Amino acid sequence: MIALYHIFISCYAFGIRIASLFNVKAKLWVDGRKDIFRQLKNTLKSEDEIVWFHCASLGEFEQAKPVIEKFKNNFTNYKILVTFFSPSGFEHRKNDPLIDYVFYLPVDTRKNAKAFIRTIQPKMVFFVKYEFWYNYMMELKQNHIPTYLISGVFRENQLFFKWYGTWYKQVLTGFTHFFVQNQTSKNILAKHHFTNVTLSGDTRFDRVFENALHPKKLLLIEQFRGNDILLVGGSTWQPEEQILANYSMLHPNFKMIIAPHDISENHLKQIEQLFNKKCLRYSMANQENITQFNVLLIDNIGLLANIYQYADIAFVGGGFTGALHNILEPAGFGNVVLLGVKHQKFHEAQELIAAKGAFEIANELDFKNTINVVLANLTLYKNNSKKFVTDNVGATDTILRFLLRSVK
Repeated sequence: MIALYHIFISCYAFGIRIASLFNVKAKLWVDGRKDIFRQLKNTLKSEDEIVWFHCASLGEFEQAKPVIEKFKNNFTNYKILVTFFSPSGFEHRKNDPLIDYVFYLPVDTRKNAKAFIRTIQPKMVFFVKYEFWYNYMMELKQNHIPTYLISGVFRENQLFFKWYGTWYKQVLTGFTHFFVQNQTSKNILAKHHFTNVTLSGDTRFDRVFENALHPKKLLLIEQFRGNDILLVGGSTWQPEEQILANYSMLHPNFKMIIAPHDISENHLKQIEQLFNKKCLRYSMANQENITQFNVLLIDNIGLLANIYQYADIAFVGGGFTGALHNILEPAGFGNVVLLGVKHQKFHEAQELIAAKGAFEIANELDFKNTINVVLANLTLYKNNSKKFVTDNVGATDTILRFLLRSVK
């Protein structure tokens, strides 16, 4: 089985190289890893004491960020090196002042894992949520390097816990300690004889709570909203956009902001067609025309987290495909969250629904009926959403207290 894993890794890397000939993201993935060990040797300093954080993508970095911030405040002699698997994480955070060094993670081969760890010589390692690379974990274990999983989530249907995945369970033996998000994860690990576990919660709650305390003001968005109820479609895909467009046709005075996941020109034009061109692009907005439209189309990256401060309801994308986007950001601002029905892998979605701060949407009629229910009790549901976040902060402090006791 381990041999099959190595064959899969090699085939995956080869496939990405082929895709890079015609796909921009794949090209970034490949180009970012070229001469990676030369990049490392030319960048790192011999006196550096490295602490390595690995994040799959941007979402995982947001979970790591509060830990990095507090770690740097408490352990000032270390340099922070962050690796990403995907371009969406690397490209957005490669110049983040919080990070001392940022690189792509070399492909998980035995040779790469040995060379990478030998080159950076990490004093500690943190993996975020569910990044489990076999060769890296085995190399870290062999070198007795303290390795932690933060904001971990485990399910019984994961490969580790299948009868045919016993070989893969070895990666879990490489962790010094697990910091998990929920009791279910802790119970699953205990069932499989892992007791080095702390139920810390999800560090994203700390992140969104802090963001909600100090949001960046967006004067045009504030002017657009005025005194009206505002719904934001956050990181939307076509299913959410179709539902919102149809609702807007029936309720043309209802204020909406659409912030699509894909802001390519083709997709923006598709959204404009859905709304019969009765929407204004943010890049074209000014103080004179912003109040002449009831639908605002966000055509750039980086605004959404701060837009939520002006919203009452957030329809978050990805819930119709099983790839739900961040629902905690809008909840942090007390938005009532709407999402598609495929959220089974996102325990925070199920918990927010149970707390009556979120509602699942099956179709267009369901959306219409849910909006009516929400508007009839808006203050109650907004308070439920906000309370859900504030009740769950503290994961970062739990992790730091453990490290302060353990790290010499």
